[in-house]
Amino acid sequence: MTADKDGNVADSAPKDAQDAEGTQDVQDVQDVQDARRTRTVQDATAATDDPAPAAAQDAPPLVELTDVSKFYGNIRALQDVSLTVHAGEITCVLGDNGAGKSTLIKIVAGLHQHDSGTFRINGEEARLSSPREALDRGIATVYQDLAVVPLMPVWRNFFLGSEPTKGRGPFRRLDVEHMRRTTHSELLRMGIDLRDVDQPIGTLSGGERQCVAIARAVYFGAKVLVLDEPTAALGVKQSGVVLKYVAAARDAGLGVVLITHNPHHAYLVGDRFVLLKRGAMAGSHRKEGLELDELTRQMSGGSELEQLSHELERAQVPQHLS
Repeated sequence: MTADKDGNVADSAPKDAQDAEGTQDVQDVQDVQDARRTRTVQDATAATDDPAPAAAQDAPPLVELTDVSKFYGNIRALQDVSLTVHAGEITCVLGDNGAGKSTLIKIVAGLHQHDSGTFRINGEEARLSSPREALDRGIATVYQDLAVVPLMPVWRNFFLGSEPTKGRGPFRRLDVEHMRRTTHSELLRMGIDLRDVDQPIGTLSGGERQCVAIARAVYFGAKVLVLDEPTAALGVKQSGVVLKYVAAARDAGLGVVLITHNPHHAYLVGDRFVLLKRGAMAGSHRKEGLELDELTRQMSGGSELEQLSHELERAQVPQHLS
């Protein structure tokens, strides 16, 4: 009970009750928030303990070839070759000249059809009839010649064959500003800062042209990126630049097929290794537990090299010639 200055008596109990009720409401809200935070932490912990969702674990490979063979008349180009490409992984196909790497690329890219075996895309059996169909299915191939026009600007090569337009009817024209802006932003996202995308692509270095081709494939929605000898004609420094962008494509979630005859480059970025020899498989390995020396020995034919080294040993000089 309290009294004001006129002597009137006021009951403070209702006010105290209201304060107590407000305090209780605040406490209840805090308890609810704490409970939500606890559940969030528990959910995050559970997600950490299970790094890959069940759907991702059960997802089929992006591309899978099983016992694929290809014959040109009586010539065996490929026989019983298997290849698996998963999202976020780099599968390296290694082999010497004439091992069948180019034929394998042509089958995956839709240029040639396989004669036997199975070819699956996202778990569905497929038989590609053209490179355009392969692109529509998310498979992009970057060949050694890069399929660029040296005298055309970078932005024209970036959108070559898929040029966006604006306007209608007779007023339809190329959307040049969009192509320039998009080319610059996509190359910048890949780490290439060109001063002018109007410069002819032939003025770029070999590594930069490779990176333009990779960025083009990523921009147009490729899920599988096939690279044909991307470092064959490049120096050490430019090869390192290209391998960095190949790894960036892998980190972006693409499945990458790297065709090369250089085991050192393959070992730097590869997750899986398929070895070809005269059109047949000489081995298939994951990177875990595989040393670079062993990969090099298997690719180059270890037993053949040992036999050659014995043949090349300097023979003893006959006594009558000494």
